[in-house]
Amino acid sequence: MLVPREDTQHLDVLLLPETNLILVASVVEPLRAANRIAGRTLYTWTFFSPDGQPIETKSGIPIPVSGAFKPQKETDPLFVLSSYNWRVHTSAHLRMQLSQTARHRSLMAGIEAGAWILAETSLLDNVSATNHWEDFEDFAAAYPQITMVRERFVIDGKRITTGGSLPTLDLMLELIRRQHSYSLALEVSRLFIYEQERTRGDLLQVPAIGNMRILDARVGAAVKLMEETVEAPLTLAKLARRIGVGARHLQDLFRETMGVAPHQHYLALRLNAARRKVIETRADFAEIAAITGFNSSSAFSRSYRAHYRESPSETRKRLKLKL
Repeated sequence: MLVPREDTQHLDVLLLPETNLILVASVVEPLRAANRIAGRTLYTWTFFSPDGQPIETKSGIPIPVSGAFKPQKETDPLFVLSSYNWRVHTSAHLRMQLSQTARHRSLMAGIEAGAWILAETSLLDNVSATNHWEDFEDFAAAYPQITMVRERFVIDGKRITTGGSLPTLDLMLELIRRQHSYSLALEVSRLFIYEQERTRGDLLQVPAIGNMRILDARVGAAVKLMEETVEAPLTLAKLARRIGVGARHLQDLFRETMGVAPHQHYLALRLNAARRKVIETRADFAEIAAITGFNSSSAFSRSYRAHYRESPSETRKRLKLKL
């Protein structure tokens, strides 16, 4: 059983009929994975529908809900999910409810066609937003007061919009990164890598973190090298030389592509590998430090605590490791 945290984040999720099942999964599965990896309840969520009835997804699989959407003065983030025929399923009463609850919510997200619903309720006026690529031009023409941006997702103050299911997965990874750490977001992303058969030696399967999409081959090669040298980390100069670029240029490429410096990604890889050893084995911490590139167990413990807010021994004690 996962242990709740004082800083557990709760989300309300409003589902509209004809929502894609994968869209729902893109919101909650990264949160579930974050809970599992952390060994704590970092996130909870509650599903609602406009009338309290289970939502029939486009695949015919119903999703049970806790009840009808009847907001009071809740401050938790609200995610509005919709895929098809949003106009048919969005009544004047629902729009009024959304307008009223927006006064109290810390954040409101229009997920895929949910962006249309927020826009129709004037909740995206004078902010930046995005939409599914198929509807982008129509959306921009319908709501000239909204600044449209061709991005996978857009976070603008208290408003969030996404352009589809996979961009929503990217969004959730970015929210996990912002609230917790790059290390946790990276580890969550590993669970959603599509591993296709390698037909070329240079085919690299790399996870995405938020807007991080490794389109630059040099950054991809650097990441692969990092993964292969966790036990004996390379210096930035050596890493850059192996890739064939200057150290400063590699730093710039990383920040542009990944949103972090090379050493931050390297450290996240090493700490995640170390944490798996802490949880899954009985290896002593000096051994774990050595095989994940730390020069001493004390240096490892300091870095571990800084990232995970507890020591390696506290992690083992909390999770009551039984092998």
